[in-house]
Amino acid sequence: MAPRSAAWEVETLEYTPEVERAATPLFERLRGAVPEIEWPVHAPYLVRIEELKKERNAVILAHSYQTPEIYHGIADIRGDSLALAQEAARTDADVIVLCGVHFMAETAKVINPEKTVLIPDLRAGCSLAESITGDDVRGLRAQHPGVPIVTYVNTSAEVKAESDICCTSSNAVRVVESLGVDRVIFLPDEYLASYVATQTDVEIIPWDGRCEVHERFTAEEVRRYRSLAADLIVLAHPECPPEVLAEADYVGSTSGMARYVRERQPRNVAMITECSMSDNVAAENPNVNFIRPCNLCPHMKRITLPRIMRSLERLEHRVEVDPAVAGRARIAVDRMLAVGRGSGG
Repeated sequence: MAPRSAAWEVETLEYTPEVERAATPLFERLRGAVPEIEWPVHAPYLVRIEELKKERNAVILAHSYQTPEIYHGIADIRGDSLALAQEAARTDADVIVLCGVHFMAETAKVINPEKTVLIPDLRAGCSLAESITGDDVRGLRAQHPGVPIVTYVNTSAEVKAESDICCTSSNAVRVVESLGVDRVIFLPDEYLASYVATQTDVEIIPWDGRCEVHERFTAEEVRRYRSLAADLIVLAHPECPPEVLAEADYVGSTSGMARYVRERQPRNVAMITECSMSDNVAAENPNVNFIRPCNLCPHMKRITLPRIMRSLERLEHRVEVDPAVAGRARIAVDRMLAVGRGSGG
């Protein structure tokens, strides 16, 4: 392989005959997911990352919003935030590389305090996680004494530590109802809170956070997509505005949408969520035609093959959580994992 430049942001590796031979098994993973013309660009990084995983006894966890060359090429564990949390709790690897955003890496560290948890780019944040702080949660407790706090996993460890239980979009309703109370505070996504309120008799007290990807979708867009195919099935993530959900045929988490396509095989489908999700599900369902709205998550897209390679080479950037905070956050996460995945996620 060619020497790498000092500026890792623009470093390049050569596609040599040696790399081509080593990458042959990896190409099968990419077939149908990444155009063949792109394989020589990705191959040197794929090969080097596979080498580093063995050297470091590392496992790569990739969220469904990662690009296909990551999701299909080098990920050992793939899925939504609940699946990643569950698998992080089971792994026997020494090093966990979280290809997602920072709150996911924090959750992996909370569950695995003795392991090295890496995130390839510290700038991979989340608008939801940034919409609320631990002080905000303490203020809500004071304002609503005795009301349990259900916190979406798209939050910092500090916020989880101030909560009673976590949830994901796939098990939110089940988590809320597991508490056996009449009212809950639900943080931080106001649209997910609104959706949960339509699915349960429990009163939902929301926060005003929003996902910068899902909040941009509109009902008018959905109607325009339907005009492209009379039999179009529209699947929408519950972080979308209520008027978008009203236009959908199915509302569910990333895992729920993927399961819908896999089991029902609609002829034409549109997934109203982050656009790499459509790319990844399309690769696994070649007989389904995808009409692809494309709102990108700028934070997820900070995770790239060169940055994953560098993260493994240098064991950076290490995610640390204060033990006192982690211990309390772990309680909320463990309670979520005990409830498990809801049937309608």
